Amino acid sequence: MAKRDNISSSVVRRLPRYYRFLRELDAKGISRVSSGELAKRMSSTASQVRQDLNCFGEFGQQGIGYSVAQLKDEIAGILGISCGYPAILVGAGNIGTAIANQVAYEKRCFELVGIFDSDMRKVGTVISGITVSHTDEIERFCREKDVVTAIICVPKGAVEELADRLYGCGVRSFWNFSHFDIGMKYDDVTVENVHLSDSLMQLCFRIKRSREDN
Repeated sequence: MAKRDNISSSVVRRLPRYYRFLRELDAKGISRVSSGELAKRMSSTASQVRQDLNCFGEFGQQGIGYSVAQLKDEIAGILGISCGYPAILVGAGNIGTAIANQVAYEKRCFELVGIFDSDMRKVGTVISGITVSHTDEIERFCREKDVVTAIICVPKGAVEELADRLYGCGVRSFWNFSHFDIGMKYDDVTVENVHLSDSLMQLCFRIKRSREDN
């Protein structure tokens, strides 16, 4: 679908925002949107919007703009929103529970098929309609369900061994909420690292700069 293989990570990071804005416009019954209007919502420029979208094809018409519904569906296809990749979540603590609820609610990209924890107090509890299983069952479950992705919400010290086990049973993509860099150990995995503390520090920096400017 892409016009070229080397799509920059910055473009990929913007795609979900395009999709979100287009969904909002579609829900309001707005049928067409210009690159300038999208740029305002993205805090970007019309030229940047056109460059981003041109990475994947020709979607708009000069002087007419983009069909909101069509572009939304095209971006959904590019992102693979309807793929429903089988995913498990490991770590049913507060963060893991929140993530599981979000994934189950969104019902995009991934289908959460299992939740695991090593804490016997959590095993047997139900989160988003899924009964938490013990981590001892991960290998068998992953092979039976052909799991594609693991969502990691365990302490950093437990991640390396867990990643080894998941890698050994064929899991090659990770949504990683720990501070262990799985991608440094395996060069053939796809990893999206989420560092909540980094995000908080970035917010702190922006607040500090804003106050200094005022």
